[in-house]
Amino acid sequence: MSPSAPPSAALRPLAAGAPRRALFLVNPGARLGTSPLARERAALEAGGIALAALPWPQGAALSDLIRREAAGHDLVVIGGGDGTLNAAAAGLAALGLPLGVLPLGTANDFARTLGIPLDTLAAAHLIATGTPRRVDLGDVNGHPFLNVASIGFSADLARALTQEAKRRFGVFGYAVVAARLVAQSRLFTARVIHDGTSEKVRTLQIAVGNGRYYGGGMAVASDATAEDGRLDFYSLEVDHWWRLLGLLPALRRGTQGQWRDVRAFRTTSVTVETRRPRPVNTDGELVTRTPARFSIRPGALRVYAPERPAACAAPRLEALSSSS
Repeated sequence: MSPSAPPSAALRPLAAGAPRRALFLVNPGARLGTSPLARERAALEAGGIALAALPWPQGAALSDLIRREAAGHDLVVIGGGDGTLNAAAAGLAALGLPLGVLPLGTANDFARTLGIPLDTLAAAHLIATGTPRRVDLGDVNGHPFLNVASIGFSADLARALTQEAKRRFGVFGYAVVAARLVAQSRLFTARVIHDGTSEKVRTLQIAVGNGRYYGGGMAVASDATAEDGRLDFYSLEVDHWWRLLGLLPALRRGTQGQWRDVRAFRTTSVTVETRRPRPVNTDGELVTRTPARFSIRPGALRVYAPERPAACAAPRLEALSSSS
């Protein structure tokens, strides 16, 4: 797969030996967003990166800020979690500017998927010395996502999980709130349309993954990557909520597709329709509602991340057969 580069009119020619210029944005609302980051800034500057720190925008205006301020800059360094990076994805992809990630969030699932160090000083060294890697973006109704988009239980969890719970409990906040919600959850009916088929399902949750990890370390599929040009779909069609407890180890490993009451397949596009509009969670943020049309944007984003081993770099072209 050799995707064409997105427009990069905002990039400037870089003279030999000249410092790279970076927009530097830190989300103060991230779990570790008030960290001083003095060592991280020093590491970036020692690596030849001149930082232009900007105040955090109000509301959901991060991509607009990046588009507005990108001229004359070579990269964007963002400190925050998955929701923060999700908010920046549209602007970064439109301009072709590479992204440097300082993982300051609760779960940091995007960083885990790409092997970016969760230690922020190590992540800064990687940005200063590394080379950007092309990764895919998922898309639902025109909204990009990095990790996974979901309908059902995970969307309910995203709505119930407050910033205070994230700050207080960290990743365990997901488990605390999920335990409260699981016994109240109910199946819903959806129509799933993909690859020339249309199926009616009764499900607790539908998830469509671009990368591997989501929800604090859950895996959408054990061998999913953010560079395979495919979406990984699964639907939890369990009869009782206690069956979900039995599925938890498989959900952590990404092997849930092997269970008889989990429908799983790989595709490049899928549409999910429901009787009443239901919220869609993308990387922890509720951004749209059903009907939801999912697709893949191959190689749409450049990110400073460790190189993948050659044996793991080839796209996965096979598809899992559906099982219900």
